Amino acid sequence: MAKINTPEELRLMREKLRADLEIRENSNTPDELPQIRVSMDECGIAAGAKAVLATFVEELAARRIRGIVTQTGCAGHCKDEPTVEITLPGRRPVLYGHVTAERVAELVERQIVRGETAEGLIEA
Repeated sequence: MAKINTPEELRLMREKLRADLEIRENSNTPDELPQIRVSMDECGIAAGAKAVLATFVEELAARRIRGIVTQTGCAGHCKDEPTVEITLPGRRPVLYGHVTAERVAELVERQIVRGETAEGLIEA
């Protein structure tokens, strides 16, 4: 472990450890929390899925929403990548296609906060 030299370094380390701990705590109650799964296969990554996943993590943290953000393999919708599946407690999963980092805030607001279905839904 690197030596901590400044109060700012200590603050940054504390924030990172707090975020890591929250992820572990949330994993004990997955059925009670919103779950966001970002398809991270080759076509998803090429279409920008890494930025989408990172933005979901940041958006949930900024809004202080407890949730689980994970990456998955291929969802079988290569032409619609990046794809994101959002599952709210007690509800069926909803799959969105062509999700960009810019759309993440809208999806969090509409699907997770309000419980509405947003545009870009992929029909099964």
